[in-house]
Amino acid sequence: MGVVLFLRKKMAQKESIEKLAEQVRLLIEEHRLKSELCDRLTAECRDLKEENRSLQERVKQLDSELATAQLGVGLAGDNGNTAKARARVNRLMREVDRCIAIVKQQE
Repeated sequence: MGVVLFLRKKMAQKESIEKLAEQVRLLIEEHRLKSELCDRLTAECRDLKEENRSLQERVKQLDSELATAQLGVGLAGDNGNTAKARARVNRLMREVDRCIAIVKQQE
C-alpha cells in the first residue's frame, strides 16, 4: 500500500508542477502581449504629441495672419473699423514701448 500512496503523491505533485508551468507560460505570453501594446501606445502617444505641437504652431501662425488681415482691413477704414485699427495700433505701440524699456533696463 505504501508504494501506491507514494506513487499517487508523486503523480499529484507532477500534475501540480505541470499546472504551475502552464500558468507561468501563460503569464509570460500575456506579459509579452502587454509589452507590445505598451510599445505601440507609447509610439502613438509620441506621434500625437508631435502632431499636437505642429497644430499649435499652425494655430499661432493663423492667428498672426488673422490679426494682420484685421489690421489691414481696419487701416483701410472699411465699415467704421478705424476705431478698432487705432486701438490695435496703440496697443502695438505700447508693446513696443515696453520692449524698449526692457532692453534699456538690461543695458
